Amino acid sequence: MTEQFILLISNNQGLIIKVCNMYCNGREDKEDLFQDIVLQLWRAYSSFNGDSKVSTWIYQIALNNAITRLRKETKREKFTGLDDNAFEIAATDNKEENEQVLQMYEAIKKLSEVERAITMMYMDDYSYREIGGVMGLSESHIGFHLNKIRAKLRIIVNKG
Repeated sequence: MTEQFILLISNNQGLIIKVCNMYCNGREDKEDLFQDIVLQLWRAYSSFNGDSKVSTWIYQIALNNAITRLRKETKREKFTGLDDNAFEIAATDNKEENEQVLQMYEAIKKLSEVERAITMMYMDDYSYREIGGVMGLSESHIGFHLNKIRAKLRIIVNKG
């Protein structure tokens, strides 16, 4: 069971890192959140029954953990500025395209916790049903949220 879990974490490490990068700024905070998520996954591992994709299950636990942690940090400054490794983005030869991608991720960081979670899953090609299952919302509600998020992002990017 332990070896299977380690393999599961290894195969889905990028997903967990993406959540940590989206909800934390400092390296230490990201590492702490990563450890918290892995601990929660270990605690829930025996109860995972395969009703959903493994990645969907991991997203649900990771996002719940990240959002809960962020809400508990009311005494601490939430956003201290992005460090150089805030996002793991594959570089392209097109410098302008890289700048646009970074600008979009900066805009996404300005969304609410729930909006960020929905956006991340949408960008990873999860269906409205899968996103709704993780977030506890209906498919139509996810569609509604995504329309609002798109409008918000347009405003944020155009102001920048």
